Amino acid sequence: MKHLFKFLAIPFFILSVASCSDSYDNPNPNPNTNLITFKADLNGSSEVPAPGTPTTATGKATLVFDNTTKIFKLTVTHDVVNPTMAHIHKGAVGVSGSPVFPSPTSSFTFPITNYTSSVLTQLQEDDLRAGLYYVNIHSDTYKAGEIRGQLIKETTSGGGTY
Repeated sequence: MKHLFKFLAIPFFILSVASCSDSYDNPNPNPNTNLITFKADLNGSSEVPAPGTPTTATGKATLVFDNTTKIFKLTVTHDVVNPTMAHIHKGAVGVSGSPVFPSPTSSFTFPITNYTSSVLTQLQEDDLRAGLYYVNIHSDTYKAGEIRGQLIKETTSGGGTY
């Protein structure tokens, strides 16, 4: 009986150790390491220049970039009244820039769900990774842009995001 116990105990111990996860070392492991997520909180105070009359509109954007295909998918939700355009612009925080990726829709039906980009060039990929892109939503009231949010790479340090 002792030999049977030893015989069963050793494989049980090995399987127990092998099945342990590294959740303490990596609290939020990404099952697909080919995907990088960028997020943005959109608001009027991030617009450059700031609108003369403040807006109460807000929004959120999530961009998921695929390292293999070099394509991203974008989802944007917001509460802008009468949106007219939405773009991804190139510009650092506090800097106004030109649109890089055109309006993801022609009907301006929002929210934008799973807009798929074309294949990014190496320069576009580098700019995305450097945090140089922002989402901007325009409206009839705020023609230059009502709400804006910088696309920031999501991190998992400390359990929080970006």
